[in-house]
Amino acid sequence: MTKLLNDKHMKDFSSIEEILDFAINNEQVAVDFYIKLAAKFDEKTMKETFEDFAKEEMGHKARLTSIKEKGLYDMPVEKVMDLKIADFVVRADTNEDMSYSDALTLAMKREKAAYRLYLKLAERAPNEEMAKIFNGLAQEEAKHKLRFELEYDEYVLREN
Repeated sequence: MTKLLNDKHMKDFSSIEEILDFAINNEQVAVDFYIKLAAKFDEKTMKETFEDFAKEEMGHKARLTSIKEKGLYDMPVEKVMDLKIADFVVRADTNEDMSYSDALTLAMKREKAAYRLYLKLAERAPNEEMAKIFNGLAQEEAKHKLRFELEYDEYVLREN
């Protein structure tokens, strides 16, 4: 079962550090998700696809961690309070008998949510450098989604 968190599950953040912690954690969840999917499938191409995505998400996490450690931000609290990041989180249950089609669909939803999250963070960025970083991450997530869509088109839609 997959669902997006809605307004009643919002979380307000009191600092950019909390937002970055949330985004860093989100990237780790994505890494774990793709590693789990890679282990689930025996077909080499599927396994490698999910392993590649796990590596890319590790890179995102490293970039966000570096931003936090270097303190490349200065954002007043009032700009952060109304950022509804939880609206961009996909909660999902993976199970042993998940099909490749289901895995791709779930991955597309996760990448779309991550894309929307980084666009929102870019809008609220305290400086141009952070806005560029978040816009860059958004574009990487959009590319991920497109790759999953192409994979879905190639292997799922053509079989049906």
